[in-house]
Amino acid sequence: MERPQPDSMPQDLSEALKEATKELHTQAENAEFMKNFQKGQVTRESFKLVMASLYHIYVALEEEIERNKENAVYAPLYFPEELHRRAALEEDMAFWYGPDWQEAIPYTAATRSYVRRLHEVGCMEPELLVAHAYTRYLGDLSGGQVLKKIAQKALDLPSSGEGLAFFTFPNIASATKFKQLYRARMNTLEMSPKVRQRAIEEAKTAFLLNIQLFEELQGLLTQDTAGQSSSTTPRLRRQEGGGVQESTPTKTPRGKPQLNIASQSLLLRWVLTFSFLVATVAVGLYAI
Repeated sequence: MERPQPDSMPQDLSEALKEATKELHTQAENAEFMKNFQKGQVTRESFKLVMASLYHIYVALEEEIERNKENAVYAPLYFPEELHRRAALEEDMAFWYGPDWQEAIPYTAATRSYVRRLHEVGCMEPELLVAHAYTRYLGDLSGGQVLKKIAQKALDLPSSGEGLAFFTFPNIASATKFKQLYRARMNTLEMSPKVRQRAIEEAKTAFLLNIQLFEELQGLLTQDTAGQSSSTTPRLRRQEGGGVQESTPTKTPRGKPQLNIASQSLLLRWVLTFSFLVATVAVGLYAI
């Protein structure tokens, strides 16, 4: 049998995903939106936007998890009581958007791309769900706890945790021990080398989707700050009756579409602001 090369991926799937996404993880943390958040530079409007996007993302992810909960490619990772976030996010939506939140919450273009990819994976390649669950849930149990404290202080939220249910995991006594259990379960999944590689690539795509979401949200906030909130309104079209409405690209003073992830103007802004992210974004545009 041929011995593995020194630079080959780690044997355990959890370690392979961690190693493959290390650079993207760092880049996601260094996106302007997240850097501002970590500095405590977060407004109620920005927090509401990101929480609304998370609601749509977790609804899609957990719909696909439920669809595949008995499938051997995901069953070992099925922890609805411990991990699922939809109910918590519904509480948060009511806090931030009021009793009619289902008609009030925004649904942005980058969020729709993320949701679309989750449904594609769940329906056509459920063996790749592990990549998205790993990216989201383990991140929530790690850095998410830091963001909770930052938001609570910056937004002067009640110490009772109202508006931050998303970050609370009442059925997990020790995040560290649970993450160890989760990774151990990940490593029991039976995958062919080809599927394993696809899962690794899908984890990269998950991080790219997050980076693009952060960039879009930052763009929305920048436009609002500049007094151009009226021009971004179409990108924040509400859901009627719980359905998804397509939005029509608006124009900047130079006539270029706003918040179009694939647009040249957006990519140019990435170059000027975070030159080291350009190659990553370009890959992401083809991966999605």
